[in-house]
Amino acid sequence: MPVNKYYSITELTREFGVSTRTLRFYEDEGLIHPERRGRTRLFRQADRRLIGEILRGRRIGFTIAEIREIIQVYKEPPGELGQLKLLMKRVDEKRDDLRQKRKDIDDTLAELDAIEETCLGRLAEIGVTT
Repeated sequence: MPVNKYYSITELTREFGVSTRTLRFYEDEGLIHPERRGRTRLFRQADRRLIGEILRGRRIGFTIAEIREIIQVYKEPPGELGQLKLLMKRVDEKRDDLRQKRKDIDDTLAELDAIEETCLGRLAEIGVTT
């Protein structure tokens, strides 16, 4: 693939299954920086790669601010090393958050089961069958 290959916004929306509005939002947020030729946006391979990473980050629950921070760390010293360390830290935080949410859901389900059992017991006491 040629190094100077450009992608249109239409090509990228089709490839990633997102709207043009989504890509414009990422541009407005400073996450991607397509070249402009008049009103046309031309995306480089680096932009394409970043879009994939942004969408991956969104899928696992990172906020736009967290994604921006991870991208920014890559651009400044210590570069990739700093980015990888920050990413690992954010992954650990996200994992802990999800584990807590899973525990909260399990606790809530157990509470709902207990309430249901109480209701069924009381219904049986008053002679109502379900």
